[in-house]
Amino acid sequence: MQESTSNSEIKIQDQKIQQNKELSIWEALIPVFALIAMLGYNVSVFGDDALSGSNQFVLLLGGTVAALIGFRNKVSYKLMMDEVAENIKSTSSAILILLMVGALAGTWLISGIIPSMIYYGLQILNPTIFLAACLIICAVISVATGSSWTTAATVGIALIGISEALGISLGMTAGAVLSGAYFGDKMSPMSDTTNLAPAMAGTDLFTHIRYMTYTTVPTFIITLIVFIILGFTQTATGSASTEAMLADIDKAFNITPALFIVPMLVIVLIVKKTPPLIALLAGTILGGVFALIFQPNIVMQITGAEKLDFTSAYKGVMKAITVKTSVATDNEVLKDLFTAGGMVKMLGTIWLILCAMVFGGIMDAIGALARISSYMLNLFDSVFGLFASTVFTCIGLNITASDQYLALVVPGKMYAKAYKDKGLAPENLSRTLEDSGTVTSVLIPWNTCGAYHSGVLGVPVIDYAFYAVFNWLSPFMTLLFAALRIKIREIKSK
Repeated sequence: MQESTSNSEIKIQDQKIQQNKELSIWEALIPVFALIAMLGYNVSVFGDDALSGSNQFVLLLGGTVAALIGFRNKVSYKLMMDEVAENIKSTSSAILILLMVGALAGTWLISGIIPSMIYYGLQILNPTIFLAACLIICAVISVATGSSWTTAATVGIALIGISEALGISLGMTAGAVLSGAYFGDKMSPMSDTTNLAPAMAGTDLFTHIRYMTYTTVPTFIITLIVFIILGFTQTATGSASTEAMLADIDKAFNITPALFIVPMLVIVLIVKKTPPLIALLAGTILGGVFALIFQPNIVMQITGAEKLDFTSAYKGVMKAITVKTSVATDNEVLKDLFTAGGMVKMLGTIWLILCAMVFGGIMDAIGALARISSYMLNLFDSVFGLFASTVFTCIGLNITASDQYLALVVPGKMYAKAYKDKGLAPENLSRTLEDSGTVTSVLIPWNTCGAYHSGVLGVPVIDYAFYAVFNWLSPFMTLLFAALRIKIREIKSK
């Protein structure tokens, strides 16, 4: 997810899952059904504006329903609030990263880094190969960094800008970006989820990665074929004005390959296992420095100053970091691309995450998460049923707990013995956790991953979910392998 390695990963791995034997499965599911119904109605009323605040309040209402179920089953208010606090604490790193991504986008705009990516990208990428190129580029970057979050916050933003300039669907582009980004999030040994899944299942990291290739590589190949086919359906609606667009970008900014030093340094820092928050902070500061060196006129334009001195430089960079800033252009298409929201743009996403953690925390406190997982475990008796139960539990926890880590930890703890009892090697479980827990988190609007990526890329989850082929195809692939008993490794008898 957002971190390569962190103490929070270990803490959540050791976190106790609340049990409540008095809670029935129907009581556990009432808050889930209530939440889905309320969110469905809310979206039908507000449409795309639902994320502006009403969805957040609906999550709190869902938490209220869960709390009422908890009170009925003698769960204390204090326990519920303690779990909510623990959940919110676990997202503190994600919240800080979100703020830093907003800051980075601001300085990378005024420094000309993002416009330069768009400028050179428009010359290299045409609509036919663009979507497939997005997938491959993001897969390479995410494998190198181990982070889908960093991939989206750097090359992802630039690719969305190029897509808009070319007139290609932003939903398709975001789907390609996230499909590639989550390939690395699954397969990179530097990814936290790639380390967490085998730890929960009881296998080692590289056995886990090798075993994942059986389902992940075919899924990626199918995804690539889909985007190649989609590429041939794209008409060059944006390419007719490419020359004028390139001229307008060149007119507004001092475009130079030297600006790529900053994103390359950020990627190197991540590869060297620098904490993402530190790497993004370094990228933000360097972006501000490069803005003063390469784009002094833009810094003066933002502040309205007639000359660049320390005060105007400080004010211009700080405005880019914290609030919405725009670079003047007469090109209507480029107006949106030449605008960045700064840290303030991320506050709505942070609000969504906090409210989701309230719902997830109360669901955990009343024992609903454990009860649903336990019910799913007992629902099936066959080997395929065990795999299916794991998949549905992981997806269900991404919906109810709103957190990718919990979607790995809870099923990992509860299903480990069941796989062993069936004579199945632990890598079967670790692979299934990743195929269904890691990748589907980005498809849930109120999940921390869905909220993050939609906020960073500026594309609603509902717009990109269908095109995030790798993400929704992965659980189907793992179920297909289980149904046909392909590469289902059994425990070797001694």
